[in-house]
Amino acid sequence: MNDFVELMQYIFLGLFQGFTEPIPISSSGHLVMLRSLFDIGNTGITFEAFINFGSLIAVVTIYRRDIWQLIVGSSRFLFNRDEASRADFRYAFLLIIATIPAGLLGVLLEDSIGEISDRVKLVGVTLILTAIALWIIRNFHGHKDDEQLTIKDAVIVGFAQAVALVPGISRSGATIVASMLVGMKRRSALRFSFLMYIPVSVGTMIFAVSDVLGNPEVSSQFMLYLIALIAAIFSSYIALLLFINIMTAGKLKYFAYYCLIVGILALVFL
Repeated sequence: MNDFVELMQYIFLGLFQGFTEPIPISSSGHLVMLRSLFDIGNTGITFEAFINFGSLIAVVTIYRRDIWQLIVGSSRFLFNRDEASRADFRYAFLLIIATIPAGLLGVLLEDSIGEISDRVKLVGVTLILTAIALWIIRNFHGHKDDEQLTIKDAVIVGFAQAVALVPGISRSGATIVASMLVGMKRRSALRFSFLMYIPVSVGTMIFAVSDVLGNPEVSSQFMLYLIALIAAIFSSYIALLLFINIMTAGKLKYFAYYCLIVGILALVFL
């Protein structure tokens, strides 16, 4: 019976974290509230790295054609000086620029972020801030295509992603809001936001490798971790498709309502 309960817990955590990762409601913030509400112990960086990998697989699967185009196009421009591929190289360069702020601040402020990672009241406040930000840009359409993005745009969106290191600030929400504020069209904002998630996620995985390999829990509970990973891939894939449809339809206000309600509940009851 205990084995079944543990299996269901890992499936639930995989589905839960996987589903909340791509959409603008903050997976980290919801995990903090979940632990507080059901008295669940800290799952640790090892488990979270597995789940993060599941979300990464989902993002790569959905944007596989864009990724391949950027790789091929950038290679052609770098090695063959193919001017027709300059736009792909430039876009890839902007993605790299955009990932730098989160990477640097993540390393420099790792201990500080860890100290506040379980503060439920903070999550309540940051969810309300996320709701306000989403509400502000709910009707924005933007005018910039991928070819019109600038280094300044990339830096601004990059710093928005860095702000999302704070629990309760959604990574996708922060980057989408920043992308729309600098004038990106909705589909361009979505594409840039999730493509810049890939190098950040890969970096997180690299830093977590030593913890994963050196953690005896992984070998003893490998099947449970694997099941949670599969659950995360499935739920992240569904959540990302859902978010793309909602975003392109201009219905971000529903995420704003959700974050506002959950943020207030967290402040009042948790």
